[in-house]
Amino acid sequence: MNHPHDESRVVALVPAAGRGVRLGETLPKAFVPIGGSPMLTLAIDGLIASGVVDHIVIMVPAELIERARDLSTLAGGRVPVSVVAGGAERIDSVRAGLAAAPEATHVLVHDAARALTPPSLIAEVVAALRAGVRAVVPGLPVTDTIKSVDADGVVTGTPDRGGLRAIQTPQGFEAQLLREAYALDVPATDDAGLVERLGAHVHVIPGDPMAFKITTPLDLHLAHALLADRPVPQAVSR
Repeated sequence: MNHPHDESRVVALVPAAGRGVRLGETLPKAFVPIGGSPMLTLAIDGLIASGVVDHIVIMVPAELIERARDLSTLAGGRVPVSVVAGGAERIDSVRAGLAAAPEATHVLVHDAARALTPPSLIAEVVAALRAGVRAVVPGLPVTDTIKSVDADGVVTGTPDRGGLRAIQTPQGFEAQLLREAYALDVPATDDAGLVERLGAHVHVIPGDPMAFKITTPLDLHLAHALLADRPVPQAVSR
């Protein structure tokens, strides 16, 4: 956990209220099993195995709070886990998680659907925060050619992919900075986007292919295959 002289508190917020329509499952996405364990459980296990998280807050649909508490109990209890009701939108869920973590000096926002994220990547995000970076996200170089198009589907440009990154989670922030960003109450596709609205610099560190988001049936099939080769997250040596 924290160094003896370090008074910081790292809280991981895990939005898990999404319905996962594109996944084609009847369960809310975070509760869909991979290799016998729900995505949410795998995500919690990875955060705990990183060795750098002091508290985990999960945001789920109100009717699934008890079920999520049962899952978090199975995670082992080495890190306190709280469960709160999420909102209709992701931004509402993260806001609820922030309210449940007043002690946080640093916040990670981590998608439950990135259930196979290596603990080492989580530790690297926190290491950047401890080094003084106020906002940090993992990202991978974009390998596909990207086109911008207009409303009629006509190409309007081809950005240089050399300067593009596909952003993953956990996204890490100084807690006060993220609170200020959420006070803006404006739409954004991710938490870093809100922080950018404040004019703060967001740093990108190398991501990991295993931190892919499980969104479609093909993603789910891939996750099952990968988990067969890596059944248990390996704790990070501190």
